[in-house]
Amino acid sequence: MLYARYSPEYTFTTRLESPQQIELRPRVSGVIESVEFTEGSVVEQDDILFRIDPRPFDAEVRRLEAELTRARAALQQAQSEAQRARRLQGRNAMSEEQAESRIFLASQRQAELASVGAALEAARLNLEFTDVRAPITGTASNAFITAGNNVQAGQSVLTRLVATDRLYAYFDVDERTWNSAFNGVDASGHTQARLQLAGNDDQSYSGRIDFIDNRISAQTGTLRVRAAFDADGRILRPGAFARISLTASEARPRVMVPDRAVGTDLKNRFVLVVNADSVLEYRRVELGDRAGALRVIESGLNPGDRIAVNGPARVGPGMPVTPRDVVIEQQGLTLLEAVQAAEPSA
Repeated sequence: MLYARYSPEYTFTTRLESPQQIELRPRVSGVIESVEFTEGSVVEQDDILFRIDPRPFDAEVRRLEAELTRARAALQQAQSEAQRARRLQGRNAMSEEQAESRIFLASQRQAELASVGAALEAARLNLEFTDVRAPITGTASNAFITAGNNVQAGQSVLTRLVATDRLYAYFDVDERTWNSAFNGVDASGHTQARLQLAGNDDQSYSGRIDFIDNRISAQTGTLRVRAAFDADGRILRPGAFARISLTASEARPRVMVPDRAVGTDLKNRFVLVVNADSVLEYRRVELGDRAGALRVIESGLNPGDRIAVNGPARVGPGMPVTPRDVVIEQQGLTLLEAVQAAEPSA
């Protein structure tokens, strides 16, 4: 039996989330001319994904360019007349009212030119927006609206994009567990978390705790925590069910025995203890976590007890034995006290 420092492991269930999830919507209304991406593929930021028929927007740009030319000519004429009015007014050859009217007209033409210029800039933007581009680098879903269909600005969902280079796993830890096992954990990214996917027995994905909420929910009594994982190719996907395992921040003294030393009588779990007369005694125990080939004993054994390492597989309660000491592997634990287990010899 070992009396060693052991950090228990806790498992939480969750689903993976992408840091960025976007429903791609057009900025202008029109008819889809073409779909420019392969459905389900990885697209780069600023790649063109859809093209909206640009002809109405191009025509509006050309109309406003002509309107801008007209406004410039009108402004030039108004400014020329305003300058002439000032000269004539200086020679008392024009009334003050007429001169001010021409000066105000020049100011009006200046404002009209600025208005047309702003409208032209907006029209050019709308023409640019007929190429619907990817706002992020990520994996695209399928095209929800295909060529020939009309779309409405800001309403029609064209496809969905998710960033997959990094994934988040949010999970809730109850207040009691957090205070007892993770009180020393912070969001600096030093605490390791392991991830296991559904249908996968290996916890081969390693991440870090990078977010801890600033309060405990009064409704649920839980604390929101997030682990971040770098995506491994396309194996980790947003929405995937996952189990997140965390090791307690502080190791605590625990009684541990080889798992094979534990027996069951259908009602209880028990261990056979060698008493001072070398006779085996039945000892009911409560089991904790496994640590490799060892099992944590929550109650029923004390440091200094001597156990039958092979348990009920070969012997039973009340049997006298001639114990032979064996060494239990420590499994990388911090040893406090090692009591050699007994391998009974009848």
